[in-house]
Amino acid sequence: MRPLPGAPGVAAAAALLLLLLLPRARADEHEHTYQDKEEVVLWMNTVGPYHNRQETYKYFSLPFCVGSKKSISHYHETLGEALQGVELEFSGLDIKFKDDVMPATYCEIDLDKEKRDAFVYAIKNHYWYQMYIDDLPIWGIVGEADENGEDYYLWTYKKLEIGFNGHRIVDVNLTSEGKVKLVPNTKIQMSYSVKWKKSDVKFEDRFDKYLDPSFFQHRIHWFSIFNSFMMVIFLVGLVSMILMRTLRKDYARYSKEEEMDDMDRDLGDEYGWKQVHGDVFRPSSHPLIFSSLIGSGCQIFAVSLIVIIVAMIEDLYTERGSMLSTAIFVYAATSPVNGYFGGSLYARQGGRRWIKQMFIGAFLIPAMVCGTAFFINFIAIYYHASRAIPFGTMVAVCCICFFVILPLNLVGTILGRNLSGQPNFPCRVNAVPRPIPEKKWFMEPAVIVCLGGILPFGSIFIEMYFIFTSFWAYKIYYVYGFMMLVLVILCIVTVCVTIVCTYFLLNAEDYRWQWTSFLSAASTAIYVYMYSFYYYFFKTKMYGLFQTSFYFGYMAVFSTALGIMCGAIGYMGTSAFVRKIYTNVKID
Repeated sequence: MRPLPGAPGVAAAAALLLLLLLPRARADEHEHTYQDKEEVVLWMNTVGPYHNRQETYKYFSLPFCVGSKKSISHYHETLGEALQGVELEFSGLDIKFKDDVMPATYCEIDLDKEKRDAFVYAIKNHYWYQMYIDDLPIWGIVGEADENGEDYYLWTYKKLEIGFNGHRIVDVNLTSEGKVKLVPNTKIQMSYSVKWKKSDVKFEDRFDKYLDPSFFQHRIHWFSIFNSFMMVIFLVGLVSMILMRTLRKDYARYSKEEEMDDMDRDLGDEYGWKQVHGDVFRPSSHPLIFSSLIGSGCQIFAVSLIVIIVAMIEDLYTERGSMLSTAIFVYAATSPVNGYFGGSLYARQGGRRWIKQMFIGAFLIPAMVCGTAFFINFIAIYYHASRAIPFGTMVAVCCICFFVILPLNLVGTILGRNLSGQPNFPCRVNAVPRPIPEKKWFMEPAVIVCLGGILPFGSIFIEMYFIFTSFWAYKIYYVYGFMMLVLVILCIVTVCVTIVCTYFLLNAEDYRWQWTSFLSAASTAIYVYMYSFYYYFFKTKMYGLFQTSFYFGYMAVFSTALGIMCGAIGYMGTSAFVRKIYTNVKID
């Protein structure tokens, strides 16, 4: 497998983007139409243990033999293919469109002790393999053991049934037969047959057989959505009622205080959020990091929204690596969103090192993802796994970061600083910070942060199960309408929770609401990551260093990105709420 070439320079980066990021770019051989007797290629992809979906190796890393037909090279067509460890190798089998093949031997394995041990290890660990015909995946198992676990057998006969509709392939089925006992110093003949049959399946519907409606559209899934939706209605109604009634009383009390003379006001029992009006818009601590996190969170939200919409319109699961390629392309294209929101917030908070903020905002998420991938890549290389990322692909990703993401982030930062970078707060900020009074333990920011993520996590944890199962097990996620509903519900619940938390914090005359609103929403990530531990130990049978590090490494990346997105959503909603309540109150 030849790695993708990397080249320095802006022109090279642009060429890489065109070649790598457009999953729809197809060569003539990928038009999915065949004439009678035209060659049909059977690609061998990967082999690996059934319980470790991501631990895959090249098919011919096991001592299988290859057919006599001349080899055909395959190159990664998209960046997603390269990153997902797709390693297509030509099977050497002679298959022609609508041309049946009677059972025939295509190669012979000279089984010595070393090769037998390799097959025995694969059978003990339930190795399965994946193949492709016309982009349709096919799965088969390497072999099986007898009941006593003493003798091991290899499946040697691949019986292929291929369905066609007109000039297109619409269905492929594999039956493994020919069970042969593994005995050292013997020869094992590998054979195949091909049976073509006419099918009524439409080409557009040929992937429907791989979907699992009984799993994804189960009553529990519908019930969880309904339950989350009812929680949203209840929460929004509760927040609206409490805040509107409470704020109305607050406004009435503050108006009454305005009518008092100075002596009565001094003797009065002043308390509440109005008292911190001179500090509530004070810049947050560590504004550079804070604004970078907010910008990154807004970008992640934009990417999530766009990718879900694209997935609802296009069936991205029908093409290898297209979902990942689309996500990378959308992330690069939405970099101005990061720069705009992060740069404008940093300017409003009086930040002067805007170039440093732009660099941190641009590379915060890519550095986290690439750092995790780099660490896992060392383990993949040690295991000789197909998930090891080629050097050329690393160069391509670096080119995207430096020549696409960074310039677009710069454009967004400049626009944000110039269009909305002026601090137009409704209240003046006092020169001297107001001392924060003591309050009850449950009103401390640390407690609010820990409790803030419970309800947002409760609204999405059922959907997390379906998403985890589709990624870590053998399900194809296709119900993106559910995912869109869950994203909307998550946003509403997060904003409602952070507004309530911020109101209680300000009422306790604690004006440190920026980080509190962000972290109380971001704490959802902690609960998601804790749930991933439960899922690993009780819902999967994963084992081994590679699969375990892959699972917990990328679950940490997913949870962190989700937390940053929720934190940004919570802060933006809370910021609008704080600005609104302080605009409507009279300040001397």
